[in-house]
Amino acid sequence: MTALASPAAPPRRPAPRVRSSRRERRMTRTAWLFAAPFVILFLVFMAGPIVGSFLMSFTDMTTRDLQTPFQVNIVGFDNYVRLFQDPRFLRSLLNTFTFVVVAVPLTIGLALAVALALDKGIRRFRTVYRVGYYAPVVTSIVAIAIVWRFILQPDGLLNGFLAVFGIQGPDWLQSPSWALPSLIMMAVWRNIGTIMVIFLAALQGVPREHHEAAMVDGANAWQRFWNITIPAMRPAILFSTVITGIGFLQFFEEPYVMTQGGPLDATLSTAMYTYDQFGFGNYAYASAASYVLFLAIVVLSLIQFRLISRKD
Repeated sequence: MTALASPAAPPRRPAPRVRSSRRERRMTRTAWLFAAPFVILFLVFMAGPIVGSFLMSFTDMTTRDLQTPFQVNIVGFDNYVRLFQDPRFLRSLLNTFTFVVVAVPLTIGLALAVALALDKGIRRFRTVYRVGYYAPVVTSIVAIAIVWRFILQPDGLLNGFLAVFGIQGPDWLQSPSWALPSLIMMAVWRNIGTIMVIFLAALQGVPREHHEAAMVDGANAWQRFWNITIPAMRPAILFSTVITGIGFLQFFEEPYVMTQGGPLDATLSTAMYTYDQFGFGNYAYASAASYVLFLAIVVLSLIQFRLISRKD
């Protein structure tokens, strides 16, 4: 009996792979086409100026070099050395450091207290309080400056309140000792709303059953807050601390509209010092100052990540 020959398997045709490859390339080109406007804008208005200003910080470029920008002299790290020999720049660094060290913990602590009160304590008119605390975030800095000037002037609202208790308040914005604390107070009030909203959202994610289990074990309110609520909110606290620290390191609007850096440079920030140098036409020098500020932002962010993102 003769065995029947099995039919040969049909050869694989490469055509579908070719069609698939063509489709993938077409989709890739389409994706790049959609992304092109952003990429072009990013390269022209973000990456280009960043790289250009960094290179400029190693030159002696000033206003007189605008017509011949490629004929500037390379001075290496001279601008950075001059910065740290400039008493005004050192004073601006000290003011900025003081502003961040005081204002960031104060903002985070007060925002957390307000968020807890609105989440657990206040039952009536909760929406009104939320709007009230968030209103300064969306209010123009000019309007805020007018209100705070009225509060902080020698015969203003704050000194009137202190006079009730027999205390003679200072001239808050013209005193070298009280001008920076006044701006810190204003910045904290202005930024509480943003952090409060983040904390309110984070509080909704704290597992309720963990609190119930802790209550069964006899934990009091403080122990539940410290051992359950705070660990559960750690990502939100880290995010809030980082963005607040970055924002406060670049604080500019408050001294610009309230004190112009005075009195006696008591409120001069590093961002405002850099702005002044650009205004004077010292472009290379101002670029070096801006990169010192950038380095401070990186260092502060790394410290915050190191301290707050610690695993339990």
